[in-house]
Amino acid sequence: MNVLFLCTGNSARSILAEAILNAKGGGRFTGYSAGSHPRGEVHPLALAVLETCGIPAEDLASKSWETFAGDQAPHMDVVITVCDRAEAEACPLWTGAPVSAHWRLPDPAAATGSEAERMAAFAAAFTALERRIDLLVGLPLDLLSPDELEQQLRAIA
Repeated sequence: MNVLFLCTGNSARSILAEAILNAKGGGRFTGYSAGSHPRGEVHPLALAVLETCGIPAEDLASKSWETFAGDQAPHMDVVITVCDRAEAEACPLWTGAPVSAHWRLPDPAAATGSEAERMAAFAAAFTALERRIDLLVGLPLDLLSPDELEQQLRAIA
C-alpha cells in the first residue's frame, strides 16, 4: 500500500511520517512525502530525531506534491495531510481516488526557544506520528473496504 503524507513545507512532519512508515511498514507499506510549497531541504532537527530513534533518513528529500501527480508517479492508495494549511489547500487530483485523512499536528519547525525546546517539539511530533503509524500498520487492510479504511484513518487522528 502506497501512502503519501502531505504538508506545506515537506521538511518536518510529512518527512517524519514517511520515514517512520517505511521503517515500520514491514514491506506492506511504502511511505512517501511531499509539500505544496516545499522548503527544498529536510529540517536538521527532523533528521536528528530520526537518527536518535534509529530510523533511516539517507533517502529523504523535500519535494513538491506535483512529483506524485503525474502519469509516471506511483499510484497512491492513501493520502494523509499532517498540517493545518494543507487541509485547506487545493490538492491535485489523485488517480484512483485514494483514501484520504487529515492527521493535524503542530509544526515543530515553527517551535521557538532553546535548541532543547525545539528538539522537544520534533520529538513530540515524532511520537505522535509513530503512535498513529503503529495503529495504521496494525489495521486488517484485507478486511476493510475503502470507506472503512478512511473511517479508521480518521479515527486514528
